Amino acid sequence: MLNIVLVEPEIPNNTGNIGRLCVGTESRLHLVHPFGFVINDKNLKRSGLDYWVHLDVTEYQNVAEWITQIPDASRVFLMSSHAEKSYLEIDFQDGDWLVFGKESKGLSEEVLGQFENHLKIPMSNLIRSFNIANSVAFVIGEAKRQIMLK
Repeated sequence: MLNIVLVEPEIPNNTGNIGRLCVGTESRLHLVHPFGFVINDKNLKRSGLDYWVHLDVTEYQNVAEWITQIPDASRVFLMSSHAEKSYLEIDFQDGDWLVFGKESKGLSEEVLGQFENHLKIPMSNLIRSFNIANSVAFVIGEAKRQIMLK
């Protein structure tokens, strides 16, 4: 099972869509506070539809609390548009942690500084970034593909 981490998510529709994606891919969702919305927000539930009740989700009050749950920091992969290495160059394993930052700013330098594995999603220079739900889908899809081949 993959571990998908959203650090300080701001937009309920994105979190709801990612929750639905996690249910569909049998991935675990980890949400790190503070959020830009209330977890029972109607938009979150609308985006997650009726799948939210099936979601394996854990909330953490802050990054420090989440970090205590990680058994192997070498299997934590932080997504950043500033990274040099592509997620397509990684040999993903079951149980990996895929970490995404808030929609407006991505991951903070403080969070990035705590882990070595920073990855980017290759994209055209015509855009600054992909929508976070799309980004999560790209990376989960590749990780699941690799894991199924093993």
